Formats: sequence, C-alpha cells, structure tokens
Amino acid sequence: MFQGRKLLIATKHHKEHVIAPIFEDKLGVQCFVTALFDTDILGTFTGEIERQEDALTTLRKKCLLAMKANDCDLAIASEGSFGIHPSIFIAHADDEMMLFLDAKNEVEVIAREISTDTNFSASEITNTKDLIAFAEKVNFPSHGLILKSSQNNFEIMYKGITDKYELLEKFHLVKEQFGSAYVETDMRANFNPTRMKLIEKVAMKLIESVLNECPNCNFPGFSITKANTGLPCEWCHLPTQSTLSYTYECKKCNYQKEDLYPHNKTKEVPMYCDFCNP
Repeated sequence: MFQGRKLLIATKHHKEHVIAPIFEDKLGVQCFVTALFDTDILGTFTGEIERQEDALTTLRKKCLLAMKANDCDLAIASEGSFGIHPSIFIAHADDEMMLFLDAKNEVEVIAREISTDTNFSASEITNTKDLIAFAEKVNFPSHGLILKSSQNNFEIMYKGITDKYELLEKFHLVKEQFGSAYVETDMRANFNPTRMKLIEKVAMKLIESVLNECPNCNFPGFSITKANTGLPCEWCHLPTQSTLSYTYECKKCNYQKEDLYPHNKTKEVPMYCDFCNP
C-alpha cells in the first residue's frame, strides 16, 4: 500500500531528521519536505501566532493543507504542547502528537506521548548573573533560547539563540530599552534536542501502529482507541484506576479487540488503590 510512494513530512523545523529514516526503512516510502506550505500559519511556539484549535484538528489541517500545496496524498505531521503535566501537577511536560494521513486509501493513524523530560521554562531577567544561571539550568547552548521585552510583547524578539556572546549582546539591547528581558526556552524541534528525541520516540510508536494490520480485514493502522481502567488491587481485589486493557479498533471495518494486561501485570499495588490508600 505504501511501497515506493512519496511521503510529505510537514515541518519547517527539521523533524524529518528523525522521522524520515524510520518511515523509509519500515514502509519503503520516499520522504520529502517542502517550503510550499508554512506550518507556522497554524500556530507558533514563540507566540506570535496562537494555535486556534486542538492538537488533532491542527494536525489534520497541517497534513491536508501541505498535501494540497504539494499535490500529494500521503503526509505526516507532529504537534507539541507544553505546560503542567496532566497528572503530575508539580512538573512540566511535553505532550507530542503525530499523525500519519493517507488520503488515497483513507488511512489515519495517530500516536501520542507525554514526557516530563523537557527543559520548558521562562523567566523575567534583570541582570547577567540570573541570565547565565537560567541558561545553564535549561541546557544552553545545546538548547536554544528566545529573548523579548515581555511575555506577550513580540515587537522585539530574538529567536534561536545558541551562542553565549549573542545571548549577552541581545540581553543588554533589550534591557537597555525596557529595563529587563523575558527569556524562554526555544521549543522548536531544531533548537531543542530533548524535544527532538521525544518526537523520534513518537515516530517509532506511530510506525508500529501503521504496520499493525486488522486481524479481520488486514487494513493498516489497527491501533488503540481506548484505555480501560479496572486492574484489580492485589490486597482487596477491587478495581483500581490503573489500566486493565486496551481496546483496538479498525477504522475500515470497525472490528474491535481487547488486549488484557498491556503492562504485563495482573494486579496493582495497594499504593494506587482508592480503597486501600484513599
């Protein structure tokens, strides 16, 4: 179904470096990127253009608009969101979603991964000492930085800073004019190796789903559509909120299959039981 076809990777931040090798090896496609469509029109990490819709809707638009601009029918795109982890409220998280879309065969496969391994951070800085301390904390210069006058002011903004002397120079320019500078991590993939590593992990997860065929009709993309809670507690045997099974569903014939104990355990420790540890 995919052998020999061209696969458009809709990105302007070099995500093809980790996505293309995986999909070319496993699917036999020829990956390419293009400048005919600017993914930034759907939202930027630097804030000048806000993302108007949820990640999945944005991904579909990104793929469809990129395919239309390049007259192709096979595309892949990813979208990241940063903020407080949904369950670990004291930690920042990188929430990455990736979509594989085959318009010709009506195949749509999604993969998602949430990780606390991120340097996502920002601060208002008034002196060089605090600037250097912030930079060291967020793995500068291997990870880029952004400088601007304030969080929501984009009139003066320096992006993709990866050099100490440039960082100091731009900081003094902003500070002289505004009294302080707002510094934040550059979360674009080509300036953030930590994020790029997670994108590679999501790409591996996505290719596994694409290659997983429906047992009923052999259509690709037989993937998880629901995580079912209810793993029993090893003490009281009552159901917990931990995952008991995954439900897989075919998007072609709607065949479903339940996979019990996906994390290779049949009981949950009492620590995660609402009855034994309320």
